[in-house]
Amino acid sequence: MSVLTQFSDGSEAAALSVALIDPDDQRRHEVASALAEFQGTTVQEYSSFPPVKLDELSRLLGQRYDAVIIGLDSDPKYAFDMVESLCATDSVTVMVYSAQSDLKLAIRFMRTGAREFLTLPLDRADLAAALARVSIHHSATRHIRRTARKLFVFLGAKGGCGVTTIASNFAVALAQESGGKTLLIDLGLPLGDTALKLGMSPEYSTANALQNPDRLDANFLCSLLAQHYSGLSVLPAPGEFSSVQVTDEAINKLLAVARQCFDYVVVDAGSRIDLRGTALFDESTMLYLVTQVGVTDLRNSNRLISQSFPNRGGNLQIVLNRYTPHALLFDDQQIDKALTQPAQWRIPDDYASARRTQNTATPVALVDSPISRMIHQMARTACGLPPNPKKKRYFSLFRKGF
Repeated sequence: MSVLTQFSDGSEAAALSVALIDPDDQRRHEVASALAEFQGTTVQEYSSFPPVKLDELSRLLGQRYDAVIIGLDSDPKYAFDMVESLCATDSVTVMVYSAQSDLKLAIRFMRTGAREFLTLPLDRADLAAALARVSIHHSATRHIRRTARKLFVFLGAKGGCGVTTIASNFAVALAQESGGKTLLIDLGLPLGDTALKLGMSPEYSTANALQNPDRLDANFLCSLLAQHYSGLSVLPAPGEFSSVQVTDEAINKLLAVARQCFDYVVVDAGSRIDLRGTALFDESTMLYLVTQVGVTDLRNSNRLISQSFPNRGGNLQIVLNRYTPHALLFDDQQIDKALTQPAQWRIPDDYASARRTQNTATPVALVDSPISRMIHQMARTACGLPPNPKKKRYFSLFRKGF
């Protein structure tokens, strides 16, 4: 829809068609009346949960509505299953509400994929802000889906150059900026640090996926994933040494299934140049080569670019990490000559911010800093959005709308 409507707080958003589902008549009428006050928002009420299979329900609602708003209190378990099914297909934006002001309940549904959690009685300003965010997300998603199903691979020129930090925070930023379903895969076998960087303690890992490639399908993959509170899905590396023998075929199967299920797949490949025969390095893949400005880093980068990736063009982007222009022994012209092409991204060396977020297990991408601003610009460019010159509003658990 292209019609614009002005909300009471002055924000603009595309008009929305909404399905409102709640067996409780009183609560449903309260929410419907509140929605009716916003010009351009059309509401279809459902007085019971639709008696169709959940997978079919996702398709039907996704075809007819921009957003689905679900009351949780009548049947919390079925409401949870419905939200999970709707969000799994990413066919429609989901909002939920409850008379309970329960942070744990909110986090549970947010992790499932609900974009807004509202409490009764509804506050008009909160509802206006939630509708504005949903409609902006809806408009952006239509644009982003033209560039979706992309694979982004982060490769280090050498160990210790910060690939995991950049890859994991890029994935968090991409999930937030795009609004699309985003998966981060850590191929740092036998041990990887993605889960540690994101403050997660997952049950499964890439070892579980790669040791059973014949069994690997969408359902099996999704059963292995951990959900980060930012909305990112994660398949981490093992937390203990694994003896799994990884084949190129298993890697290719994992990537193929992941790309079927997610709009964006981000892979932390560490320094695994030995995987260059897999789909990780297909010409269609966006490859980010992470390096630093040092003699060995630039030498390794030169060899990789000239010998392993000589004809990738725009699908090879160089990321200079911990970049401190005033303290370098080389100027930009010398760096470009060593790399054989200009670096597209320069991540500033902000040790204080990096150390603080590492100690608190908070992704850098969720805290305003020079590093996070650059990573968010990378993510916006990756999903086809223009640079954002405005200061970004960063994620917070402690608000009514998520």
